[in-house]
Amino acid sequence: MTFLAYIDGRLLKDMVLSGAALLEKNKQSIDALNVFPVPDGDTGTNMSLTMVSAVKELMGVDSASASVVAQAVARGALKGARGNSGVILSQLFRGFSKALAGVEHIDSAAMAAALQGSVEAAYKAVMKPKEGTMLTVAKALANSAQQDAQEGKDLYTLMENLLTRGNEMLKRTPDMLPVLKQAGVVDAGGAGLLAIYLGFKMAIDGEENIEGAQLMSRITALQDQNAQQNLQGQAEEESIEFGYCTETFIKQIKQGVTQENIDKLREKLSKIGDCVLVVGDLEMIKVHCHSNNPGKVLQYCLQLGELSSIKVDNMREQHRTLIQEADTLQKEAPVFEKEVGFVAVAAGDGLAALFKDLAVDEVVVGGQTMNPSAEDIASAVCRTKAKTVYVLPNNKNIIMAAQQAKELLEEYQVLVIPTKSIPQGVSAMIAYVPDVSLEENERRMTEAAQNVKTASVTYAVRDSSFDGQEIHQNDILGLQESRVEVVGQDVEAVALELLQKTVNDGSEVITIFYGQDVSQEQAQALHDKVVAAYPSCDVDMLPGGQPLYFYLFSVE
Repeated sequence: MTFLAYIDGRLLKDMVLSGAALLEKNKQSIDALNVFPVPDGDTGTNMSLTMVSAVKELMGVDSASASVVAQAVARGALKGARGNSGVILSQLFRGFSKALAGVEHIDSAAMAAALQGSVEAAYKAVMKPKEGTMLTVAKALANSAQQDAQEGKDLYTLMENLLTRGNEMLKRTPDMLPVLKQAGVVDAGGAGLLAIYLGFKMAIDGEENIEGAQLMSRITALQDQNAQQNLQGQAEEESIEFGYCTETFIKQIKQGVTQENIDKLREKLSKIGDCVLVVGDLEMIKVHCHSNNPGKVLQYCLQLGELSSIKVDNMREQHRTLIQEADTLQKEAPVFEKEVGFVAVAAGDGLAALFKDLAVDEVVVGGQTMNPSAEDIASAVCRTKAKTVYVLPNNKNIIMAAQQAKELLEEYQVLVIPTKSIPQGVSAMIAYVPDVSLEENERRMTEAAQNVKTASVTYAVRDSSFDGQEIHQNDILGLQESRVEVVGQDVEAVALELLQKTVNDGSEVITIFYGQDVSQEQAQALHDKVVAAYPSCDVDMLPGGQPLYFYLFSVE
């Protein structure tokens, strides 16, 4: 029987690399565990991106000290935390690292203490923690380790047992959260956490992980690029093998296209680039690829259907900017050009333009399926060059990352207004008054956001049963906050029925933002019907350009 007395820094590094690789390999299946049948199931992706950031930081560390390695992992996870699941994961690593301060070798007692510290840090980070989530699974892992440490068991036995007990707890999460049981899934964050720890165990067992080697190679390349930066300007461009990040959605899939064609698209893209992501089904496919020929990427995608939300970024250009910003931040104290600035998160040209019109300095591209990291938000705060910056996350899954950005910016005063939707963010900005105190504006903006009723129209990505309603893939869904209120087949009909449930006698203003998949004619037709249905309300129709959501409604 295998015996393991302790884990040193080098083994811990291998464990983290293996855990990150296994999570990367399984992130799509974890995404699919999303409770809500709308197109925003990105728990696995957010956790994986958080782990990749941790690994980037870790690749610059060569130490036999477990404490040094754990600190690097925590630091990297903090920078790259995305979405609620990513933020909670970063806090788990933060608590893990703090408990291992000064520890060279991890024995069973130290591992139990580290896991307990991780749970305590994560629970503190969540304002209203719920059981049946990844927090519950993390607590089960910690309890298992505590029990085995107290019984004097070695690390190998401890790691085997915590995986068994953690999996048992994961299977019980639907009994703790009714929404999980309704959807017929276990908690996605808990599944992601167990994937990481299973990767840890694989490293301990010495199992070769091909995906782990590939991930390590990619991260090493990225780290080498950072190490080779200089002021000549050209070197960093040449060190990036694939210079363009191309993203798009494929819709209106051509007749005759099969799952095999989707798999072949993934293979084709892998031959001309890396960081390839091809996920979806025969209704919609999301594509992400780093290459030197974005035209060819799009050409391959066109063979399967129509393209939507095309986005091509020059990563060499972004890399130069980031290096310059990082160099400035490291060498100089920030130079403030004004007292107050604003950062908002939004997806869609129309929404970005609207926030700019409302005096927002920096708009971070993000929203459903596109959760920016804490570092993305922190960089935007720095670009405002303002001493105090209000941040509007405009999505419930981005609030924690925004709050975590504060920890990366000691010299800035960052005030996060917990806006959960675009309409809340707009109302918060309108409520800002220049000549009152920061605290009063924080109160005013938060209150204004809470007084807005928000609703939206999107579509179902899979069959589901939710709140007693049978939902089928591609059904049109009308949502109030996070509740499914209307299920139908026609976008306009669902929108009108949803408004009936949202507007009341006290409503005065209805603002409608139409998405990228809605034509101006369709939007105008809905506008006219809403005006006729609610003559006592002011009705505004604005081009939001947001992906995935046909309409966003703000009712005040």
